[in-house]
Amino acid sequence: MTKWVYGFGGGTADGRADMKNLLGGKGANLAEMSSIGLPVPPGFTVTTEVCTHYYANERQYPADLKDQVEAALAKVEAEVGATFGDAQNPLLVSVRSGARASMPGMMDTVLNLGLNDTTVAGLIARSGDRRFAYDSYRRFIQMYSDVVLGVDHYHFEELLDLAKEEKGVDLDTELDADDLAALTRLYKDKVQQESGQPFPENPRDQLWGAVGAVFGSWMNQRANVYRRLNGIPESWGTAVNIQAMVFGNMGSDCATGVAFTRDPSTGENIFYGEFLVNAQGEDVVAGIRTPQQLTVVAKRAQGSDLPAMEEVMPEVFGQLCEVRDTLERHYRDMQDIEFTVQQKKLYMLQTRAGKRTVHAALRIAVEMVADGLITESEAVSRIEPRGLDQLLHPTLDPKAERNVIAKGLPASPGAASGKVVFSSDAAEAEARKGERVILVRVETSPEDIHGMHAAEGILTTRGGMTSHAAVVARGMGRPCVSGAGQIRVDYANGTFFVGDVTVKLGDRITIDGGTGEVMLGEVPTVQPELSGNFATIMEWADGLRRMRVRANAETPTDARAAREFGAEGIGLCRTEHMFFEGDRIVAMREMILASSEKGRRAALAKLLPYQRQDFAELFQIMAGLPVTIRLLDPPLHEFLPHTDAEMKQVAEAIDVSVETVRRRSLELKESNPMLGHRGCRLAITFPEICEMQSRAIFEAAAEVAKSEGTAPVPEVMIPLAATAKEISILKTIIDRVAGEVQAESGIAIEYMVGTMIELPRAALQAGKIAEVAEFFSFGTNDLTQTTYGLSRDDAGSFLKDYEDKGIVDVDPFVSLDQEGVGELVRIAVERGRAGRPGLKLGICGEHGGDPASIGFCESVGLDYVSCSPFRVPIARLSAAQATIAAQAA
Repeated sequence: MTKWVYGFGGGTADGRADMKNLLGGKGANLAEMSSIGLPVPPGFTVTTEVCTHYYANERQYPADLKDQVEAALAKVEAEVGATFGDAQNPLLVSVRSGARASMPGMMDTVLNLGLNDTTVAGLIARSGDRRFAYDSYRRFIQMYSDVVLGVDHYHFEELLDLAKEEKGVDLDTELDADDLAALTRLYKDKVQQESGQPFPENPRDQLWGAVGAVFGSWMNQRANVYRRLNGIPESWGTAVNIQAMVFGNMGSDCATGVAFTRDPSTGENIFYGEFLVNAQGEDVVAGIRTPQQLTVVAKRAQGSDLPAMEEVMPEVFGQLCEVRDTLERHYRDMQDIEFTVQQKKLYMLQTRAGKRTVHAALRIAVEMVADGLITESEAVSRIEPRGLDQLLHPTLDPKAERNVIAKGLPASPGAASGKVVFSSDAAEAEARKGERVILVRVETSPEDIHGMHAAEGILTTRGGMTSHAAVVARGMGRPCVSGAGQIRVDYANGTFFVGDVTVKLGDRITIDGGTGEVMLGEVPTVQPELSGNFATIMEWADGLRRMRVRANAETPTDARAAREFGAEGIGLCRTEHMFFEGDRIVAMREMILASSEKGRRAALAKLLPYQRQDFAELFQIMAGLPVTIRLLDPPLHEFLPHTDAEMKQVAEAIDVSVETVRRRSLELKESNPMLGHRGCRLAITFPEICEMQSRAIFEAAAEVAKSEGTAPVPEVMIPLAATAKEISILKTIIDRVAGEVQAESGIAIEYMVGTMIELPRAALQAGKIAEVAEFFSFGTNDLTQTTYGLSRDDAGSFLKDYEDKGIVDVDPFVSLDQEGVGELVRIAVERGRAGRPGLKLGICGEHGGDPASIGFCESVGLDYVSCSPFRVPIARLSAAQATIAAQAA
């Protein structure tokens, strides 16, 4: 019989922390906390396999699930000493989702389940507190109706606001038991009105309705978006955790809170979190009430007048500190925990690896190595490579003027400027147009996930450092300022105002997530310095990785940036980018328009000094590191003008008729230029182009060898070759020019001639090609286009539909298609090295900076990856992680 249900509580558990795939992260960690003796309310987990069965069988449960749930419920009843659905002593439960990967706020939760008009009387009798009982009941009706019955929560919030208005109070806690009892009746009437059905009274009907809603929430819109953004497969499913309720809303000796064992923004080793007295867990993250700090130090830092937990509940706070230490030692990582205090007794409701900024991740990893908790290899493995993007973006220039209009909490570091928008849909729409936007909300909810992803930064007027906006923004690497309470938002009129300052939809503002400041207009930025913990992690990564990391660069600026970021050479210098400036484009066009080889050579002679100087600068900057130079690749028509005015300008510059320019432009026009007269085909037709570029490369190498004392080793790369014969013809020209330059300069130049593998035929014929090519560099941008038969420039209009329908998991131009394109790479590697043992192999498409693609490159044995300069640190870290994973396999 399949075991569908796993129990926990009372110091024992059926599961363990390493069973996340089956129990989900929450269920596995509840079991683990229970096993190590922490105070966990008893409960049980319905496994992710039930979710898989549910969707595979038209939303039907396994036949024996109900009996297993009843048996587990009976154990919880025995542990707690209360009975589910009992009128005198009712057991109440929470029903929460729990996928194997943390998805905060993306799926649904129901608290206080089991209450009805009968059991509420039992709760009053048991607790001796009528107000608490009705507060729990009205919360349950609202959550259950929203999650299970589809009655939007705003209906209940309106009724709650009206009740407070009629009584003349501001806070929920100022409503008494009679007010809340009346509110529950109004809530139930609203359910009947909106759904056409009475609110369910039977606790078991409530339970199965909630279980179904949690499984259903796995496929809701916000969960789908979150999974797509974070690469979480739909097939994983979610578990459901059913747990005895403990109450933080029973009175002044009760509380609920969220905490991190270290500061998730900075990584500082301090206890960091918030709590609320006389509240339930959702109140802390919802931003409805201003949360209180755990520690006196944090209270002072926030300038809060509200007492810290350390002051109002010192004994329980001490117990919580012990739990913090226990969890960090046990899991050897920073933890995100949820807790409730019921009548001065502490209960742990969750622990998980805490989401953190990359700044925090680096600091925590380095300090945990210093403390002997983890190894250098583990530290490197814990850093999310894509998160390093957060370090590589600009911050505000400290010297720039700032017109600060408000200040909130520094919820997620980094700075951002953009147009103000007030809805997530607007943020997404503007971002599609290329606009940078700041999403301004009173508070965010999980429904805002798409807008938060589209925005450059997020500003909220409510919520604390653990609010939804703060947690999600930190995970995304978006700057965020939360709880800017001086700001008043007017959604209806598309404005917000602070004092006498009004900011309208479309106005530009700047936020600083490191200070919490909100500023009018755009503030200049500066590039970050990559040192300290970042440098330490990178040093460890460099010591662990097998593959080298190069950069795609053709300008001195890019080459210097690449060196600063740790590049070990240039893996792709696109020479065509050098021809578009000033006098160069004139000479290039003169060459294209020439009607004879003599005319072309005369124009190329004008380009030679420019190319030689460009290559010399790159060789000097790279100081002996390898530099791979790709010969001219794009079709010639790309260099010609297209408008009449431009054609006239070109004709005058090179002293030909406008008709000559127009005629040549028409002659060069192709139906499918991507597959046309480009790459090595140009050099086959016009070998003088290959001669000029080769001479520029070798003369630059000789010049640098004289001036620097060390000769560079250029790697000359022939693009878009499909046959060994093409390479052989061009290699003969390159070798001849190299010999001429060496004879003229008296300097021996070491060099290599290789090719880009960017056509399926080249991959299949790699054995023969390797007989003449001394290295391969996989141009996976074009290899993906030619394998799929897709134009990268046009595929964006429909690839999202392919992702949504599961035809592709991810855009193949973003992350390498390992099954199709990857198979061609494998074939080329095997056949290429069979034809030339020790053949140097690399990748120079944008996939060279994608962590998943880098893992694939390690698995097939490439020697290096090459990517854009700002992705070099990501590639260095990913390469190290790939080596670690390969060694562990």
